[in-house]
Amino acid sequence: MWTADRWIDFEVLDTSSGERLERWGKYTLVRPDPQVIWMTEKKDPRWRSFNARYHRSKKGGGDWEFRDLPKTWQITYHDLTFNLQPFAFKHTGVFPEQAANWDWFSKLIKERVRRDSKSRGLGSASSEGAPATADPGEAASSVRVLNLFAYTGGATLAALKAGASVAHVDASKGMVTWARENAVSSGLADRPVRWLVDDCMKFVNREIRRGHKYDAIIMDPPSYGRGPKGEIWKIEEEIHGFVRACAELLSDDPLFFLINSYTTGLQPGVLTYLLSDALKGRFPNVQIEAGEVALPVSDSGLVLPCGCSGRATF
Repeated sequence: MWTADRWIDFEVLDTSSGERLERWGKYTLVRPDPQVIWMTEKKDPRWRSFNARYHRSKKGGGDWEFRDLPKTWQITYHDLTFNLQPFAFKHTGVFPEQAANWDWFSKLIKERVRRDSKSRGLGSASSEGAPATADPGEAASSVRVLNLFAYTGGATLAALKAGASVAHVDASKGMVTWARENAVSSGLADRPVRWLVDDCMKFVNREIRRGHKYDAIIMDPPSYGRGPKGEIWKIEEEIHGFVRACAELLSDDPLFFLINSYTTGLQPGVLTYLLSDALKGRFPNVQIEAGEVALPVSDSGLVLPCGCSGRATF
C-alpha cells in the first residue's frame, strides 16, 4: 500500500457511514465514499459545521449543499498549486491520494535528468524547460512523459517540476484548460508541455504511426467515458489492447509506466498482469509492482484505500 501522507493543505479528518470529512485548505467538505462501510461515531464537530456537503441521489449523481465556500480556491502540495472548485460528480479537481505516485515518479525523473546531464557534461541538471515543440523528441528535457486521461494535471505538474517534458492528453477541453491554469498557478507555464484535447486511443494510434517515443507513460483511465466526438470507452473492454498499444510508444531506454485504477474490478493483481503481458516481451528485466493507494485518516490513525496503481520500472 502506498500512502499519500505528505500533504499539509489536505487532510482526511474522519470517515463514517459512507462519507469522508475532509479539510481542503481552510475549508471543510463532506463527500460520499462507497469504501466507507463502517458506522463509527462522528465525534468531530466539523461533521456539523462543514462548508459544503455532497448529497448523493438514489437515482444517480447528486447535489452540493453549500454553506460558506468560495466558487474557487487553492491548495498546495510542496511547490505545486492546484485551483479547486466543487463540480458535478462530487470532485474538486484533485485526487490527493495520487501524491504518493507523484513522489515516486518525480524521484525517478530527477535521477534520470541528473544522469543524462552528467553524461552530456552539463553539470547539474536545470529544471527549466525550453518552449514546447510539436515533436516530443525536440523538447529540451531528456525525459519525455505521456500523460493520458490527464484530467486537471496533477501528474503533469509533478513531472514538469521534476524536469520532464510532458504530452498532456484528455478528451475534455474544460479539464485541459483547468490543467493549464494549474500550471500557471504553479509557476510552470514555461515548461515543455503540449496540452492536447483528444481521444486518448486515437492519439496513441497516431503517435505509433508517427514513430514518436516516450520514456514514461502515465494513465488514469475512467471506468466509462466519451471522447470529444462521442467515442465510447469501457475500461473492461478496452484496457488490455490499449496498454499493449501504449507499450509500443516506449523508448528503448524507458523509465516507468504507471496505471491508476478506481474501478473495483481492476485489482492490483489485474494491473500486474496487464503490465507484465504488455512489457515483459520487449523488456524482460522490467520490475512490476501493484498495490492500493491510500490516505491517512487523522481521527482513527488508520488509512483509507482510494483505488490501486500498477507501477513498472525499467
